[in-house]
Amino acid sequence: MVAQTTLGGMRKRTLLGLAAGTAAAGAATLAYASLIERNMFTLRRYDVPVLGLDAEPLRVLHISDLHMMPDQRRKQDWVASLAGTDPDLVVVTGDNMAHPDAVPGVLRALQPLLDRPGAFVFGSNDYTGPVLKNPFGYFRRHERTAGRRHGVELPSEDLRELLVSCGWADLNNARTTLKAGGRLIELVGVDDPHIERDDYSSVAGGASADVDVRLGLTHSPEPFVLDAMAADGFDLLLAGHTHGGQVRVPFVGALVTNCDLPRSMARGLFRWPGSDAWLHVSAGLGTHPTAPVRFACPPEASLLTLIPR
Repeated sequence: MVAQTTLGGMRKRTLLGLAAGTAAAGAATLAYASLIERNMFTLRRYDVPVLGLDAEPLRVLHISDLHMMPDQRRKQDWVASLAGTDPDLVVVTGDNMAHPDAVPGVLRALQPLLDRPGAFVFGSNDYTGPVLKNPFGYFRRHERTAGRRHGVELPSEDLRELLVSCGWADLNNARTTLKAGGRLIELVGVDDPHIERDDYSSVAGGASADVDVRLGLTHSPEPFVLDAMAADGFDLLLAGHTHGGQVRVPFVGALVTNCDLPRSMARGLFRWPGSDAWLHVSAGLGTHPTAPVRFACPPEASLLTLIPR
C-alpha cells in the first residue's frame, strides 16, 4: 500500500512538472513573439525576371501592412531608413493605420521615400480601426467581409490626400502610367477586395505593349483579382494582407492567410498559376493591435529587382 501511494505521488509530481514546463515554454514563446520577433524588421530581396532583353534592372520597394500606431517610432525609423536602398519606385499595398492619430507616424516613416515615384492601394485598416476578434475565427472558411463589425473610423482621406500631394498614384480602382528609373510603367490597382471595395471591371483591359513593365496592386491577394490582372497581361502582381500567416509553424508554414490564397503562398515570390505573371505577397511590417505577436514570420519589406526575362 505504501509503495502504491509513493508511486502515485511520483506520477502526480511528474505531471505537475510537465505542466509547469509546458506553461513556462509557452510563456517564453509568447514573450519572444510579442517583444522580440515582431520588432525584428527584415528587408527581403528578390530578382523578378519581367523586363525585356538587355534592360537595366529596376528596383521596386514593396511596403505593406504598417498597421501604424502613433508611438511606434522604431518601426517608423526602420521604414524611413529604406530610402538607403535607392528604389526607383515605391509601392504600398495598404493597411497603413491602426489608430485615428496614425497619419503623422505614417508620414514620418514614408517621408524620405516620398520624393521617389510611388503608388498605393488601401486595405480595410485604412478605413476603419481594428476590433477584438477570436483568433480561432481565422481557421473558418474565408468569406469576404463587407458586412463585418468595424472599429473606429480612420482618416483615410487625410492619408490619401497626403500621398497624392506628394505625387504618388492612387490606384484604388484606378489605372495609370508613370515613369520611374527612366522606364515607362503601367500600373493598375483595386481597392480592398477583403471588404468588397474592389471594382476591377472599371479598369480592366489588356495591358499596354508600349511600356517597359506592367504592375498590378491589391491589398488582399484574392485569386479572382489576381486571375483578372494576369489575364490582362500584367507582369508582376503585388499584395499584402496575409501577414505571411503571422504565426508560422516550422516545417509547416502559415496556418492561415485570411483570404482565398493558398497557405503555401502566404508570403514570398511565386509564378501565378496558369499565367506568365509573377506574384509577390509581402508578410508586412505590422500586426493587428489586438494580436501583437509574430512567430517564425518577422516583419518585412521587400526590394524587388526587376531584371530581363
